[in-house]
This record gives sequence, structure tokens and C-alpha cells, in this order.
Amino acid sequence: MKNIILTGDRPTGKLHIGHYVGSLRRRVELQNSGKFDKIYVMIADAQALTDNFAEPERVRANITEVALDYFSCGIDPNKSTVFIQSHVAELTELTFYYMNLVTLSRLERNPTVKAEIKQKNFELSLPVGFLTYPISQTADITAFKANVVPVGGDQLPMIEQAREIVRSFNGLYGETLVEPKAVLPENKSCLRLPGTDGMAKMSKSLGNCIYLSDSADEIKRKVMSMYTDPNHLKVTDPGNTENNPTFIYLDAFACDGHFERYLPEYANLEEMKAHYERGGLGDMKVKKFLNAVLQETLEPIRTRREALAKDIPAIWEILRKGSEEAKAAAAETLADVKRAMKIDYFKN
Repeated sequence: MKNIILTGDRPTGKLHIGHYVGSLRRRVELQNSGKFDKIYVMIADAQALTDNFAEPERVRANITEVALDYFSCGIDPNKSTVFIQSHVAELTELTFYYMNLVTLSRLERNPTVKAEIKQKNFELSLPVGFLTYPISQTADITAFKANVVPVGGDQLPMIEQAREIVRSFNGLYGETLVEPKAVLPENKSCLRLPGTDGMAKMSKSLGNCIYLSDSADEIKRKVMSMYTDPNHLKVTDPGNTENNPTFIYLDAFACDGHFERYLPEYANLEEMKAHYERGGLGDMKVKKFLNAVLQETLEPIRTRREALAKDIPAIWEILRKGSEEAKAAAAETLADVKRAMKIDYFKN
């Protein structure tokens, strides 16, 4: 069996550092590993429209932003097929067939869907398209016979639901679809990066993000205003690092080399944490170090992004070619599905 990756993002805004450590950095590593036969990276505009249907122009503009973020972070169109979801109509037809394999109650129990319904205040006006996006995501994954899906921790329930649908289909119609598995970030701090305000999740809608495209001044401003331990009132007070966003970000981004360059009085993050926990280390010093780490990480991404943004037509040409290639691959899977279901009437 071939090793194939399917991954992607909804174009609801520019990507932030939570996306970067949660899955994007890992995608680039997997892309460059040489271990995969094919890699598909999808800009999920159709899914974005489920809760932005009145603002299609916003979704359209954000396709450009997400593509720029992809390519500036190292997604290489010579190694990965980057495409736009809505331009692969076969995904919609697969979604329609898979709908018969899932109950309403099962969709409503999906923890990721439940959390997002609450976050978006959809309890009384839930769009059907939004509720069924786990089915759509299954169509996206299976259309390309993907067996590996790099995700953040909050997406695990979605992958499990995809696996259930695949097993149901194969049980009814014979082995046709490939069952996917999730690949999580190796660093547990990257599973779900909290917001700069201390909220459980960094979210564009909550305004608590550091974007990959933020300027150096914007990054510094956001870091210096970050939520820390509310009980760490004086430098001498013992501090908590476990639920402290500044230390969680350092867990995700800092390495020993950063200490050597910017804060040589500590050999590593564990020494710094120990000092903070026993007291005697101020929040401003921690934030200044975090700012230095993030500036070093994000500056080359921002520079590449600015260069790519000078030729937007070239970005869209990459997406056009990728969408054509993705459409051809999905058409093969759709043919397999219809054959298995015995609805390829004019072929047999």
C-alpha cells in the first residue's frame, strides 16, 4: 500500500503559530522525509463556507493568505499537491454517499463539533453543512487514499469518525476505502497551543493569536501583554509553569541553542522553569526571552511570505494546477466507490 498524506486548513483567516506547531511544521518535515508517495494539502474553502456562507468574498481572500502561509513555511508545490476543495466536485458526491453511513446522534456526539458549535453560538441556528463537516472531511481523506493525516490534538475525534465511516463502507461493500491514521506533533505542548489571553485554544475568532505574518513589532506587543500566572505577583513569588502560556509556548518553540544565544545563564528550559517555580524570576524576563525565540523562528517565514506576495498570480496558478491534479485522483476513487456500491450503471 502506498503512503499518502492528506492535510489542510479552512481559509477563515491567516494561519497562526498554533497551526504552525500543531500540524504545519510537521507537514513540512513529512514532506521532506522522502517516506511518502504522495502528499495532498487542501485549502478547505467549502468547509469554511459552512459557517461563512454570507461572506464568500472573505473566504476567497483568505485562500490567498493561507496559500502564502503554506509556501512561506516550506510547503513545496514540487513535492506536495496544493489544491482548493471546492474545485474537486467529486468530494461533494462522496460526502453524499457517506451521509448514509452516519447517524445524526453520532454527529452530535463528536467532541470537536460540539466544542465549535458552542464557540460559534450555533446551538439554536446550526447549519446542516456545519454539522456534517466530519463526513465531508472523511470524503476529503478517502478521495486521495490517504493513510496518514497530520493533525493537532483537537482533530483526533474527526479522524476517529472518518475511520468509523471507512469501516462501515468497507463492511457493506467490500474493501474499497483506505482507513486513515492521525499523526500528532511529537511535542505534547504543540497539541493545542493556548491563546495569548490564557484561553484554552488559540483562535482567530477570539483574537488571541500570534500570526505567522505578524510584524516584529506586533509579535513583541502580543508577547509582552501575554497572560501568565495570576498568582505570580512579585518576582520573589513562586510561579506556576504548567498552565502558563509563556512556558507552554517555550515548550513548543525553544531549544537549548536559544538559551545559548539569548539567555546563557540557563542551560535549558528545565532550569528556567525550576527558577520560576521556586521564585526569583520575573515574567518580563521570561517574555523577553520568548519574544527573542519567536522572532528568530518567524522572521524567515515572514521574509519569504513578503517575497511570494509580490506575485499573487503565480500563487493562483499553483493552486489551479494542483486542483486539476487532485480532481483526477479523486475521480478514480469515486469510480471505485460507485463500482463497489454497484451504481456504476452504464459501466456494467
